[in-house]
Amino acid sequence: MTNSSSRIPARLESALGPTQVASDAATCANYAVDEMIPSAVAKLSSTDEIAEVVRFAAREKLAVIPSGARTKLRIGQTPVRYDIALDLSALNKIGHYDPGDLTLGVDAGMPIAKLNDTLFEHQQFLPLLVPWYSLTTIGGTIASAIESPLRQFYGTARDFLIGAEFIDGTGRLCKSGGRVVKNVTGYDLHKLLIGSLGTLAVIARLNFRTFPAPLAGSRGFVASFGNAEGALALRQAVAQSSLTPLTFDIVSPALAQIFASRTPATPETAVFADENRNTNPTVLPPIGDWFRPREWQLCAAFAGAPEILDRNARDLRRFATESCAVSVTFLDDATRPAVWGRLRETLSLLLEFSPGAAIFKISVLPSQHRALFASLQQIADQGGLPHALVARGGGTIYFTLLPTSANDETTWSLTQAGKQIFPLISAADGDATVLFAPPALKASANTRGSSRSDLVLIRKLKSAFDPQDIFAPTRFT
Repeated sequence: MTNSSSRIPARLESALGPTQVASDAATCANYAVDEMIPSAVAKLSSTDEIAEVVRFAAREKLAVIPSGARTKLRIGQTPVRYDIALDLSALNKIGHYDPGDLTLGVDAGMPIAKLNDTLFEHQQFLPLLVPWYSLTTIGGTIASAIESPLRQFYGTARDFLIGAEFIDGTGRLCKSGGRVVKNVTGYDLHKLLIGSLGTLAVIARLNFRTFPAPLAGSRGFVASFGNAEGALALRQAVAQSSLTPLTFDIVSPALAQIFASRTPATPETAVFADENRNTNPTVLPPIGDWFRPREWQLCAAFAGAPEILDRNARDLRRFATESCAVSVTFLDDATRPAVWGRLRETLSLLLEFSPGAAIFKISVLPSQHRALFASLQQIADQGGLPHALVARGGGTIYFTLLPTSANDETTWSLTQAGKQIFPLISAADGDATVLFAPPALKASANTRGSSRSDLVLIRKLKSAFDPQDIFAPTRFT
């Protein structure tokens, strides 16, 4: 806190009005980042208001962090300063939408589920079915770079974000890209906002290319194996075939056990274009006895005409038999959401299962997975830490250490494990980041590793966007 922290709420009220500023302890605690609590919360609904608060913070050298639904505030390093929380949840309008052109402009505070409800009316959607789906905002999804299991088929937000409006560290409204897919205006500065964790700018509006939505009638597929090698062999067989799965994930036995025994706390909502959208949010259906939670699972989903789905089923059954699968199950619209939804909510489920969990996002080539699975298990076993993982088809692994307590000994074990994981991934020409971890672990180890080759460039970008260093200082580096 700065020595003028007690005056921050009153000065913000003079600029925004008393209804848009909160400073009571209970409200401010809801915006905490790890153990850092702001002095005030500014509830903003326009770019002018954002710019006003940013200019105020720059003059007073106050630290600000933007937020929406606050589902992902724990990602990244703990900031060294945090004075004002910028609540952008009221910035939630669709600026433009051209269904014929498959383009969309939307405010950062718009919930993704609500946005897709509108797009589904035109049989379109944004393939960002991310954790906390029914709650999370589009701005938070971009700033955190949280991925969807649909990355396998649609790519990441980097592939369909075509423009943005944002407020830089001087309070200036900036624009990058445009509102059409074939845009050649300037540099793709908006791509730098992906994964920036609010450290470069305050995202105000985002422009996207939309996609035809998959309809109900798609199928799910689950094959169980006694070891990881069988699941990896089946994944390679499918990858080398003509099949084009929407999702394509390998689930470890520990994660499969969590899937079978727990339901995400986040309310569930419809995720397909022709599902019933008039019902209240519910919970995911339980996984049935067709799921074998003590084994490795390869889970996939497919969409298409019935003839294509039937051919996929024949090929998948043959590939699974050749890979020595213990069991094979095909899922319909009644059973598919039980697995699909849990794959989407994997990160939220893991954090509910173990609040002290350390979740690593690891990006390596799929060819490295066989050796990496064994090395990661060895590191966890050496520290006496339960662990789980899901491996996406494109190569991304979410590896999680699941301590049963949060004592000093556990924190030390987590720290030691992290010190081994980063060099391991670097040796495999990959990249590793700690997405979520207890504050004590973040205090003892950088969440992005200690020897990044791009650190100088990252700091130069930070200085160019935010010369006063008011946006979440040290949260990224």
